[in-house]
Amino acid sequence: MDLEPFRHCFPIALHDTDAAGVLFFAHLFRHAHDAYEAWIATIGFPMDAMLRDGELALPLVHAEADYQRPLRHGDRVEVTLSVAEAGSRSFKIDYRFQTPDGALAATARTVHVCLHRGEGRSCPLPAALSSKLRQLLAHSDRDADRG
Repeated sequence: MDLEPFRHCFPIALHDTDAAGVLFFAHLFRHAHDAYEAWIATIGFPMDAMLRDGELALPLVHAEADYQRPLRHGDRVEVTLSVAEAGSRSFKIDYRFQTPDGALAATARTVHVCLHRGEGRSCPLPAALSSKLRQLLAHSDRDADRG
């Protein structure tokens, strides 16, 4: 498994912007979720298969963002995704949105809970997912200690 930070790139499209010509604040979460879907597939848990075949879901139960600079139509953006926390039933993901020159435009965090779809209640994360999340968290913690 690749332990490097996951990166997802996208351009700001015209439909992403508001009347002021900058990224509409809520669209940041759409792009965060696109990065999340791409990332979770790379660690072995493709969203389409989970939704189609599984009894478990990983719904988002909290989201927050901070905006440092405007993103405008045509800007290229790189999202770096990292595991911020991994519990027995939930996990937190951090996102950093940067421009090609390395300027930080925004940060976001999402919290996901493992849910048994048939029973509508939280349940423990699958062992394989929990293990991968903890590996990624430990790796990012080591990187933070070096920085």
